Amino acid sequence: MICLPTPGLSCFRHLAASLALICTSLIAAPFTPASDAEIVERLPAGAADPALRRVESLRKQLAARPGDTGLRLEIARRYFDLAMAQGDPRYVGYASAAIAPLAQSAAGDTRYWLARGLIQQYSHDFTGALASLDKASELDPESPEPIAWRAAVNMVQARYREALSECTRLVALAPVLHAQGCTAYVLASTGQLPQAYELLGKALATGDPAAPELALWARTRLAEMAIRLERWDEAQAHFDEALRQGVTDQFLLGAYADFLLMRQRPAQVLALLADWERSDILLLRLALAGRALNDGRAAGWAAQLRDRFAAAARRGDRLHEQEAARFELDIEGRPDRAVVLAVRNYAQQKEARDAEILMRSALAARQPQAARPALDWMRANGYQDPALARLAGELAAQGARP
Repeated sequence: MICLPTPGLSCFRHLAASLALICTSLIAAPFTPASDAEIVERLPAGAADPALRRVESLRKQLAARPGDTGLRLEIARRYFDLAMAQGDPRYVGYASAAIAPLAQSAAGDTRYWLARGLIQQYSHDFTGALASLDKASELDPESPEPIAWRAAVNMVQARYREALSECTRLVALAPVLHAQGCTAYVLASTGQLPQAYELLGKALATGDPAAPELALWARTRLAEMAIRLERWDEAQAHFDEALRQGVTDQFLLGAYADFLLMRQRPAQVLALLADWERSDILLLRLALAGRALNDGRAAGWAAQLRDRFAAAARRGDRLHEQEAARFELDIEGRPDRAVVLAVRNYAQQKEARDAEILMRSALAARQPQAARPALDWMRANGYQDPALARLAGELAAQGARP
């Protein structure tokens, strides 16, 4: 997914939907080149993604014009968008390197603070990200993008009142579908799931034709809500429509793969995620599907993940712990290790997927009290999901105290 055709709008779907899936589970820590002259990506002639070819062209221009602030900011944003679409954190390192020389000279440029905030939230520096996004809004109060990203950061930290306030600010600044989608996402997390599903569905059906990125965002959100409402055919229809938008989006692929695994359709996961081994998020789904099918490639996929997570642990990289916990539980069969990772992950991120892996790991490890934070979150916010409700019941039977 490339966000530039619809600046300020399409990118919100990644964070507001789930920073735990998009901004975590990385192949490696972001790599920052030592200089603009360093080669960061060699592209096969004629075979590369057009977005990569475009950013390579921009980098060549930057070598000739290293003082061009606008060019640096465009390169940084394109690299960030590639990271969000492809799941490769190297691009975030390249984005960081592009704006590093601008800390003083671009301090009055809202684009600089926006780029800085996006990079910070990717690295889970949520406090720093909010400060940078606040600065971006201070410099350009009419820009919807910093507001949308603040809503997203607040959502992942379960600060729903603050997120709703940001959504309300979007009403006057963003297309109706974007603003109502933001509000619907908050409602769906705070005990108003049927109303949220109806609100977003009507906004999509009655509004002006949406850009592909925004339509994909809305359809993916609707699919997730339909799953929680156990409307399986509707969820499938929403995923089909999202895929028809023709936008590369690893969050959509991960969410749909999880739906297929839940519905016992692993063969379709292998077809869906062919050639996506570079993303830990999607490689994990390949390994799970391969295991379910006794596919000969499953062991190799598991070995790749094992090496990546071990390397991240050696570096002290904790950006991947939700997926690492799921790997330890569902592939390695080590619930004691999974619950440690899940507890640490939940301390930073409090989305539904973070709660689910914490609850499942605590249950499997027979450590029901480890899931207390997730149980408290469900109860405090009235979160509606039959699957999580069943896990909560099992944890209670195992001795989890209310």
